[in-house]
Amino acid sequence: MKVFKVTLFWIWSCLWGCPMTLFGAVTALVMLCRGYKPQSFHGLVCFAGAPGGSGFEAGGFFFVGEGTGDALKRHEAGHGVQNLIFGPLMPFLVSIPSAIRFWVRRAKIARGRGAELPPYDSIWFEAQATRFGERFFA
Repeated sequence: MKVFKVTLFWIWSCLWGCPMTLFGAVTALVMLCRGYKPQSFHGLVCFAGAPGGSGFEAGGFFFVGEGTGDALKRHEAGHGVQNLIFGPLMPFLVSIPSAIRFWVRRAKIARGRGAELPPYDSIWFEAQATRFGERFFA
C-alpha cells in the first residue's frame, strides 16, 4: 500500500503540482552536479546541504541543512502535501510568502529583535505544513 501512496504522490506532484516539482527537479540536478547525495524520506527526495537548520520544499523534493533533524524534514515534507492541494498556486500562496517570512525573521534575529517574533507556526501555511508533516510522515 505504501508504494501505491508514494506513486500517487509523485503522479499528483508532477501533474497538479508541476511548477514546484519542476523547480525541485532542476534544483536537485544542480545539487547532484555539486556532489550532494540524495536521501529518501518517506518516498520524497531529500538533499542535506550546507550547515544550518533551515530548509525549503519544492514538490517532491526538499532541501535542508546538514544534520537537520526529523522534525524539520517532516515540516518540509508537509509543504509537499500542500503542493498537492494548492498545485500551481503553491508558489504564490505558500512558497514565496514563506521564503519572505523566513528571511525577514532571520534579519530581525540578526539585529537582536528575535524575542519579539511570534512562534514560527503562528501563520497558517507554516502551521498547516507542520500538521501535515506530523500526520503523514511521523
